[in-house]
Amino acid sequence: MTDPLVASEGWGVMHCYFRLREYDSNANVVAADIERMADELCSEPGYQVIWTAPLGDRADLGLMLIGPDLVRLERFRASLARTSIGVKFEQAPELGLVSMTELSEYTPREGSEEHMAMLERRVHPKLPRKRLLCFYPMSKKREGADNWYALGYDERRKLMGGHGKLGAKFSGRVIQLITGATGLSDWEWGVTLLSDDPKDIKDIVYEMRFDEVSARYGIFGPFTVGLVVPLREALEIAHLAVVG
Repeated sequence: MTDPLVASEGWGVMHCYFRLREYDSNANVVAADIERMADELCSEPGYQVIWTAPLGDRADLGLMLIGPDLVRLERFRASLARTSIGVKFEQAPELGLVSMTELSEYTPREGSEEHMAMLERRVHPKLPRKRLLCFYPMSKKREGADNWYALGYDERRKLMGGHGKLGAKFSGRVIQLITGATGLSDWEWGVTLLSDDPKDIKDIVYEMRFDEVSARYGIFGPFTVGLVVPLREALEIAHLAVVG
């Protein structure tokens, strides 16, 4: 067995998206094996398996994995491909990301009990159940006068402080999880938004686009939004017949 791969800070996060290889009206798939795998993984502290039924034609099945050991997450992802469900799908790697939970370099590491609890939720999140999950990757520009990495720390901290205050306006309406992907993926961050109202997701992305951090320095990858549902329901929405 491969030794666990656990970071000194933060948990692993994998966003995976899949497309049906071809439509087959007689396709029957067995969900029970994957459900048992997911239940076994989630029975251990820190692990979460979230299935989505993506809206539109960008993908047919979404999967978000969270947990301390990257080896466990990768084994789950790889095992899925060998099931009767997995063979019906092909991966859409341009939509997914490997990243890790993290604390921003601009976030104080000490403070009140409430502040420390907030830090704990960022590094070791337990995402609440919401109706929708939106995911997109992003990076910062390195172009001429718009080079984020040429700015001094104090200026970057001030800009991110304003950016964070704008996002805080949506507290209680949108759950935001920002994960770091630098060195792990082509993008630098992953943004996961959870909400019960699609308008809240649209509004938070729209409003934050006007903030200088996004308007001047942000580079955004593909957006994928999906219904957060049990695996069987996601498969049924994709028009696969679940028989076990």
